Formats: sequence, structure tokens, C-alpha cells
Amino acid sequence: MKKKESIKNIRNIGIIAHIDAGKTTVTERVLYYTGRSHKIGEVHDGEAIMDWMPDEQERGITITSAVTTCHWKGRDIHLIDTPGHVDFTIEVERSLRVLDGAVGVFCAVGGVEPQSETVWRQADKYHVPKIAFINKLDRIGADFFGAIEMMKKKLNANPLILQLPVGSEDDFSGIIDLIDMKQVVWEDETLGATFKREDVHSDLLETAKAYREKLIETVAEVDDDIMEDYISENPITSESLLAAIRKATVNLKLVPILCGSALKNKGIQPLLDAIVEFLPSPVDVPPIKGTHPETGQHVDCRANDKDPLAALIFKVSMIEGRKLSYVRIYSGTMTTKADVYNPSRKISEKISRILRMHANKRERIDSAGAGSLVGIIGLRDSSTGETLCSKDHPVLLERIEFYEPVISIAVEPKTHADQEKLDQVLEKFMAEDPTLRLQKDEDTGQTILSGMGELHLEVIISRMLREFNTNVNVGKPQVVYRETIEKEGRASAIFDKEVAGSRHYAEVEVKLLPRNRGSENTFRSEITDETIPETFIPAIKKGVMEALESGVLMGYPVVDVEAVLTGGVYKDSLSTELAYTVSASMACKSALENGEPFLLDPIMDVKVYVPEAFIGDVIGDLNSRNGKIESIEHKMGVQEIKVVVPLARMFGYSTSLRSATQGRGTFTMQFSHFDRC
Repeated sequence: MKKKESIKNIRNIGIIAHIDAGKTTVTERVLYYTGRSHKIGEVHDGEAIMDWMPDEQERGITITSAVTTCHWKGRDIHLIDTPGHVDFTIEVERSLRVLDGAVGVFCAVGGVEPQSETVWRQADKYHVPKIAFINKLDRIGADFFGAIEMMKKKLNANPLILQLPVGSEDDFSGIIDLIDMKQVVWEDETLGATFKREDVHSDLLETAKAYREKLIETVAEVDDDIMEDYISENPITSESLLAAIRKATVNLKLVPILCGSALKNKGIQPLLDAIVEFLPSPVDVPPIKGTHPETGQHVDCRANDKDPLAALIFKVSMIEGRKLSYVRIYSGTMTTKADVYNPSRKISEKISRILRMHANKRERIDSAGAGSLVGIIGLRDSSTGETLCSKDHPVLLERIEFYEPVISIAVEPKTHADQEKLDQVLEKFMAEDPTLRLQKDEDTGQTILSGMGELHLEVIISRMLREFNTNVNVGKPQVVYRETIEKEGRASAIFDKEVAGSRHYAEVEVKLLPRNRGSENTFRSEITDETIPETFIPAIKKGVMEALESGVLMGYPVVDVEAVLTGGVYKDSLSTELAYTVSASMACKSALENGEPFLLDPIMDVKVYVPEAFIGDVIGDLNSRNGKIESIEHKMGVQEIKVVVPLARMFGYSTSLRSATQGRGTFTMQFSHFDRC
């Protein structure tokens, strides 16, 4: 029973928001007031505990989601501070996949900003209960009720106002707790660590009573017991209200709204109270569903230490050269030195250490039970999104969905020493970040690195130098074109030379014919054995096909051509395979020049997802890039534009799209075919 109680006391939560809404500032106060840290780290000073990477401190933004554990009123809060920048969306996605609850932070001035919508929808996708904290009420232009209206319109949320701000902008001094009808005032001398709960001041009492009535009405709409008491005009106690709000929050029917100013140290303790009061423990959410890897049967993984182990790796970090895997344990217990089974790869792995994480600091523990978020050292082959379980009770949990990269750069080492390190360093980054892709372009020889945005790739290049002392040059990837011909081209060529003491002679005549787009190059012979013996035809074909590998315009491969051998000369004892191969190659090059060659662009299939309000600007931009719109469909609250665009016109498109849509637009792109622009 004690174990069950301890799992009930766990809260796995994430702080999610648009960039610069104050997530990290809120997290720093949470750590300070829960006693986890003894100094408040400020983002603007580069001293935030959760933003521990040098790049985060310099830029003043969160790049990687950091995990920590703190305690409040007998509860263990496992907290993940997630990034707000769209380039690092995968960090939010994989965090929400393993969390039981989330705190959405909103700026009282900006309200619901573009990335707020993205992270909120991600939380909805995983059915994560949420509470909202409206931050920065001390700033000029702060509008508490305006932010709530935006939540209703843009997020389709059902907000429940639990607190009212006292004053606004420079006059913001505290909050009114509508459940207990108390006014809370913080003392600045103690950095907000101490506060007073007073009776609501007389000038605010009428407003507070009106909003408490609205609060009860909103809860009554989703809770039958409260509705009964409300209709019967029975007194509604704070305890019954809290229980009803918790139930409605866990069932995703309501979003409790709290407010404050994290930078001015106001509003964080009531937020902590709300986290432990309203957000679910691992036993309050439905058991995670998995499948048996052999039989395909459904398996429920309940939050119980005594059940078979089921855990998901949601993140991998390379720290000091060692692989650290972040794991959410859904059921069972994990112990050091124990073997775990990875059903995706059908391998067993040994856990050498289990760590309780506090940003980049670690504390060793011997075991961890259901509901825990821990770091593990010792996994050699297992990677992000894979399941760990016991071999006797195998289970496969649903993998994490990863996004396709949208922007690419070419990287090359600056020195020979960098060349040796580059491949290893990139391999480590790709193990950490599933949205990074690396490929060697065989046509150009370039190493192409693809990611989620310009900032994403900029941070990777910066980390290469800072963490691994690897210097690289960065440039645009070359577009790989193709060449073909407009009309029939004919030519003949004679090869008559002495090579290594022997005379070699051959004469070949070929014609090249254009074929349909997407056809393969073909070769056929129209001559008889009397003209050239059949034994030399393969050598002639080899010469023609080699010549088509690089065209006459810019050296790109030639496509969609039919080569026909139409004539030639054979001299007994002088004609050789070498001579025919070279002669055929020369004739083919001349025929290409005579066939009016032109370039073919790589054409991409692009799908752009934008809110309806921005569709005109986006279509205008695509037209300016020689895009050809194929269809526009309404999907899940956004418009999906299908368009074909030349690859050469798509460089920098992710930045243009974000600018044109206030960060709300996204797109996917894949190669379609080569065609004339």
C-alpha cells in the first residue's frame, strides 16, 4: 500500500510555451521555492540552472529539454523545461509523449502566440491534462482577460479562472484566490519566498464574488455533484470544489487559469499548489497501451512497481563522451546491474547506472519504480523511441513520431584533422537528435546536414566547435541538375591512335533521340555483323553510357535519351574494344551538342500547412518561386496546399514561410521528378 501511495505522490509535468513567455524563469522560481536550488538563476544573466548549455546561456533561450526533480507538500514533482522555439519542436514532442500533465505559460502581453498553439496541440495529441499560468502581468500592455479570450478562440480551451490579478502593469501587487476568497500578497525582501493571505480588500470584494460565482457555474457544467448543490443552493465547500476541478482537469474538460509575474517572484507558490492539486499522478491516467512483439496482442502497462517492467527511452544525450538515455518507467521497477530487453532490436542490455537528473547534474540511485523519469548509463545500442522491458514479459510501446527536416546545409571539414573527427561528431549528434539527417550526395560529393530550421543547424555547428573542437565550413547545398536533349542529334567519331606500342582503330556513328520525362536511358543497335562484329557492341554500349554520365552543358548526368548505333567501320586486326569504347564516347558527346541540350531542374512535391488567414500570402510566395499549385484542402483547422516547386527556389523557404504566417505555417518536401523549368 505504501508503494501505491508513493506513486500517487508523483507528478510528471512539463512547462510548455512560446519562446520568451517565461518558461525557464517560472522553472527557476519553482526550484528556488521548493528548496531544490539556493539561488534564483536569471535567464538574462545566462545563469539559469535549467539552461545549462553554453549556447542556451548566450542566446537566452532553451534549446534542449532539461529534467529535474523537486518536492512540494509531500509530492515528488518531476519537471521538464521544454524549448519554445519552433526549430526544437521535437524536444517538446518527446517530452509530452512521456508526461502526465503540463503547465502552459502565456505572456499577458502577447497572449496565445504561434508556438503556444503548436505545443498546446501537441499536448492535445497525447491527451495531456493542462493548467495555464498567465505570466508577465507586471509588463506594460498586460491584459489578463484578453489572454483568456485568445485561449478560447485559438486553442479551443475551456478556461476556468481560479485567480484574479490585483492591479496591472506597474501596479501589479498580488492575486485573489477565488476558491478560498483570500488575497495573496508577496514580500519583495524575501524574493517572494514569503507571502501573506489576507481577506479580500473591500474595493475588490464585489468583483471577486462575481468571478467566484462564474467559477462555480463553469465547474457545475461538467460536474453533476456541484450542479446538484448549485441548483439546490447548498453551500459549496472549497474541498468539494477542489475535488471537482481536479476530476475535470484530469478528464481534459477544464483548464484551470492562474496568474502572476515570475520575474517579480509573484504567483509561483499557488502554481505549485495547483500542480499537486489538479494535475494527475501516474495512477490517475489510463494505463499506457503496448503490444506483444510476437502475438500483436494489446498489453496494458499499469503504474505498479510489482508489474513487469515497461519503459520508454524518450531522449538520448552524449555527455562527456558517454551515452545517457532518459527513460520514463511506466510499470515495474528498474535496478542497477540488471538486464533489460529491447524488443525492437531483439537484444538485451545491461544497466550500469540509474541517475536522478537535475538539469546537467546527476545523483546515483539503486532503483527506480513506476512513474519515474530517470537517466540511464550503460545502454549501447538502444535509441530514442525504443522500449525497455523484461524478456519474460515483452511489450512494445508506441514509438515517438519524428518530424522530417525542412532545411539543409553543406558541411566540410576545415583541416585534415577535422575530417577524421567530423563523421564521429555528426554520428553523436544524430544519436541525440532524431530530426537531424546526414547524407553524402554522390553526384556532388558534398556532406549534406538537414535539420528543422536555420537556428537548429546554427546551434549544431556551434556545438561542434565548442564541445568537440571540430571546425567546419558551411555553405548552401549544390542543386543537382540533369541534362537532356531537345531534338535528335547525330555524330560520328574516329579513334586512330597508338597505345602501348599497338595501333587501335575504330569509327562509330550514333544518333540520340529524346525520350519522355522519367524514362531511363536506353541503347540499341541498327547495324549488321558485316559493319561491326557483334562482339564489339558491348564495348560501344559501354562508351555511350559512360558519355551520358556527364553532359556537355555543366557536366550533370544526361537522362531521358535513347542512343542508337547507326553505323561504323571495322578494320581487321586494328579494331579493338578500347578503340570502340573511346570512339563511341566521343561520338555520343558530339551528338549531345547537336541535339540542343538543356538543363532539367529537380522538382519537389511540397505540402504547406497554413491557417486560412495567411493562405493568400503563402500562395503568392509560392507563385514567385515558380510553384505550380495542384490542390488546396481543409485539414484539421488548417489549409493543406499541394504544390510542385523547383528545388533551387526552395532555399530559405522555411524562414520565409514562418515570417509570412507569424510562425504558424509548416511544410514537408520530397523529391518528385526532374523537369524543364
